[in-house]
Amino acid sequence: MHHAHWDGRVLAVYAQAKGIAYAVFEGPQSPIDWGVKGLKGDRKNIKGLKIVEALVMQFQPDAIVIEDSAGKGSRRSERIRRLYRSIETLAGSQVIEIHRYSRAQLRQCFDEGFGAWRKQEIAQTIATLLPELAHRIPPVRKLWQSEDPRMGIFDAAALVFAFFRFDAAPDKEG
Repeated sequence: MHHAHWDGRVLAVYAQAKGIAYAVFEGPQSPIDWGVKGLKGDRKNIKGLKIVEALVMQFQPDAIVIEDSAGKGSRRSERIRRLYRSIETLAGSQVIEIHRYSRAQLRQCFDEGFGAWRKQEIAQTIATLLPELAHRIPPVRKLWQSEDPRMGIFDAAALVFAFFRFDAAPDKEG
């Protein structure tokens, strides 16, 4: 996998039905924090945006990476699409770069380098590359089960990998 040099901090945010998963990196293989913050009750987008605002304040990212939920084939709910638009507005108001990647781009990123195409395969690849995340990988989901919220951590990390694969600009001073 190609990794461009990046001097900065990247915050990836992955919106889920019941929470916000995030991953913060300082390089393609340098995670500094990750987790899932739950959302309960109504007004989930307002609560979710407050979580993202707190993450921005805490980590001071140079770029925010989100899913491209408006892309062709996206099956994200309208609520989550609105939340992502609010995150884009937040990034703009803070003068933080925003990057979006579709599910197809994530598959391309991991299929080319690792032959991983499904979400579980991508998560397992990330756990192999980043052993500090391996203990968070959820078990393989049965068809009748809903997705484990921890999978969102790997979705967020996959967004970071896509950022370093496709968009991280080489350091211009070197």
